[in-house]
Amino acid sequence: MSETTITPITDKATIDAQYRYWRVRVMYGMMGGYALYYFVRKNISMASKAITDEFGFTNTQWGIVLSVATIVYAFSKFFSGILADRVNPKYLMSIGLLASAIVNIFFGFGNGLTFFIVVWAINNLFQGAGMPPCSRLLTTWFAPKELGSAWGIWNASHQIGGAVIVVWAGYLVAHQGWRAAFWIPGALSLVGAFWLFNRLTSSPEAMGLPPVEVYKGESAVPAKKDAGPFWAIFRKYILGNKWVWIVSIANFFVYIVRIGIMDWAPKYLQEAKGFDIKQASYALSGFEIAGIFGAIASGWISDKIFKGRRGPVSVFFMLLLIVGVGILFYVPSGQLWMMAGIFIALGFLVYGPQLLVAVAAADFATKQAASSAVGLTGLLGYMGASVCGITTGALVDRYGWNAAIVFYFISAIAGCLLLALTWFKSAHNATPDSVHT
Repeated sequence: MSETTITPITDKATIDAQYRYWRVRVMYGMMGGYALYYFVRKNISMASKAITDEFGFTNTQWGIVLSVATIVYAFSKFFSGILADRVNPKYLMSIGLLASAIVNIFFGFGNGLTFFIVVWAINNLFQGAGMPPCSRLLTTWFAPKELGSAWGIWNASHQIGGAVIVVWAGYLVAHQGWRAAFWIPGALSLVGAFWLFNRLTSSPEAMGLPPVEVYKGESAVPAKKDAGPFWAIFRKYILGNKWVWIVSIANFFVYIVRIGIMDWAPKYLQEAKGFDIKQASYALSGFEIAGIFGAIASGWISDKIFKGRRGPVSVFFMLLLIVGVGILFYVPSGQLWMMAGIFIALGFLVYGPQLLVAVAAADFATKQAASSAVGLTGLLGYMGASVCGITTGALVDRYGWNAAIVFYFISAIAGCLLLALTWFKSAHNATPDSVHT
């Protein structure tokens, strides 16, 4: 499943024009495609209360639905990362979106806890094919010195998709019932999968262009991938690279906070703070929108000010995130605008480290195994998310919502401490050859 490499282009003006065209096209294709992935994954957050009310599920039972799905997503993302290093990323990303859209439409006919557990897990199996192709495309179309900024721009697809679906799904649930929140986004994503396939291409070389490091003057010779067997490359760039493992384990805790807010905040705002579903959707849309600026800012600062060091920026954001989570204990019920302001701050802060973990992993693993490294961060991140789902549900049922906030607070501290270990590390001083453990 690879594109045929065409005759190399040698004219500098043509190379410049083609690079500008394809970088814009690939970027908006990835952003639009990944936003659509969110339409058919995060729609469940706004439908959660309506589903649990209709079928009488407890928070613990619903937590099982979310946790099983995130476990499946974690492993899917990991293995998709390995696959994305070896196949054409446009096939993987577009086919995954197509399959997820179909499963969403089927989910809208659901009835019963077992059905919801199994079908939503299948959906998340296909959802894992979304990000790894993007990480490969980013590292092949953007050079290391601009990777943080480019990744930050692409990362806005998370927030665009998340913000739109929070408001849209909230409206659909309120006016047409929870089933429409799966049928309608599913139908749109079905069409979007074919558009995505048309927009993407595998690499500059497939378009007759030089590797991006050569084009940007960072290397005088074309970058070559190791030609050894898969296991040797994986062991060298992933298993033997302690820095990839450190940021991946940190991601376990970052995702507890991020997914805790995304999946549970709608119920939290309605049950603990007295909001209706429309008010909750408005408050949470700010979380995603602010995340756009947090991700772009963190990537730019790490590129321009810290010269590719992601650790200092990650730690600074995490310290402020700890403060923001702690403030949730003191907000009175019914304070919509105050709560919206806090979620704006939390979105800005949590999406910075979430972005930089992936960029750092790609830096540390190099282009040889960037998608696999990002897949590992996703595996650990969504293992954290799976722990978040069942733990949050059980804590709320037994001790109330404040216990869940304590859980997120402690997780933010743990993530901050781990990311602090990478303070002095960048792609230039954390190569696999120097970090075997």
